[in-house]
Amino acid sequence: MRKLFLGLLMCVVLVPCWGQNYQLHSVYMYSFIKYVQWPSEIGPEFVIGVYGDSPILEHLKKMASVKKAGHRPIVVKKVGNLENSKGLNILFISSKESDQLDEIIGHIGGSHTLIISEGEGKGAEGSHINFVERGGKLAFELNKAAMERENLKVSSELTRLAIII
Repeated sequence: MRKLFLGLLMCVVLVPCWGQNYQLHSVYMYSFIKYVQWPSEIGPEFVIGVYGDSPILEHLKKMASVKKAGHRPIVVKKVGNLENSKGLNILFISSKESDQLDEIIGHIGGSHTLIISEGEGKGAEGSHINFVERGGKLAFELNKAAMERENLKVSSELTRLAIII
């Protein structure tokens, strides 16, 4: 009985923290919108796609309901396959889909889409921004060369906060 109680207690304590972690991911992502400059030919809406199942989707939708990207509304959508990835400003790749990073980069490369992943080594593999945990805290890697290839300019404020790849 005691083990069952401890197991339930751990679930009650850990699940909200995990959800809060993705809430923090969405806060970071909104900051990325402010500190990354896209080419001028982007559309009237700022579109964020989430590839794969991730709790971040709901947090991003909540953020998009109250925030804007400059003067443009933010639209968040789930991307079921790579064919639906056209016209995105940001593509977040869930950890479950991170093994497809090379295929994703090959498919949407050159479209000025900021690719954000989560997982050790994904920044070095070509993701533009990669969420990692350092010292028990959420941090992010920034692959400046990959961003330059997509014609995405990053502000010095953002580079000061990042782990540069």
